[in-house]
Amino acid sequence: MFVGIALENWIRYALFAGIAWLLAYLLFKKRWWLRKIIQRDPTSSDVRREVKYSLLTALIYGLVGSATIVLARHGGSQFYGRIESHGWAWFIGSIGIAIIVHDTWFYWTHRLMHHRRLFRLFHRVHHESTNPSPWAAYSFAPLEATVQAGIFPLLVFTLPMHPLAFFAFMIWQITFNVIGHTGYEYHPRWLLNSWLGKVINTPTHHVQHHEKMRGNYGLYFNVWDRLMGTNHRDYPSRFEEVTTRSRHP
Repeated sequence: MFVGIALENWIRYALFAGIAWLLAYLLFKKRWWLRKIIQRDPTSSDVRREVKYSLLTALIYGLVGSATIVLARHGGSQFYGRIESHGWAWFIGSIGIAIIVHDTWFYWTHRLMHHRRLFRLFHRVHHESTNPSPWAAYSFAPLEATVQAGIFPLLVFTLPMHPLAFFAFMIWQITFNVIGHTGYEYHPRWLLNSWLGKVINTPTHHVQHHEKMRGNYGLYFNVWDRLMGTNHRDYPSRFEEVTTRSRHP
């Protein structure tokens, strides 16, 4: 069971990060380069480190996932087997709730790990990627990986979900995580001036976190950063700079 869950996490990570790397750094690099937030490639040593720690993270996710399944077999799991028992509206709604819960979990645990007494043990490894690549998505120290894996038992034991809804949530989280670490800004220039730009995060938002080490703690949404005043003041100007670059000044 442990091997299967760890392997599943590793394959999912390798597939999504690999596709992002293929598109952004090989096939469309020249076409997309002006949208590269930091105008240089990650080093090969950075990529090797990111892959190494991501493999370790997959193993830890396997351990936490296996322990969660064992505990669930003794009762307490909120997972259900028939979609009809809760209906399609809840099936879809549970995915949205899981995403919101995960975003909240991530913001506060992420911010806590930036405390000076915790940073070195929990979060320094991830911040060694100052110019992140898609491979940095799971590049965590073992303690941080354990904390981030905590979202799995939290959802399993508190939120009624069909396994397919949970799988959809897992696809969402790895997709958004990888996109946030590609180092490219894909959103249109007008985004931050819209209501949507006040809600969702962008790759620029997260790359700025890697550059400056503090602030911009959110994952999927910009809500907690806005409420807690932890957005970088120059985030809007940095986003505009990236999205208005021209090949011909």
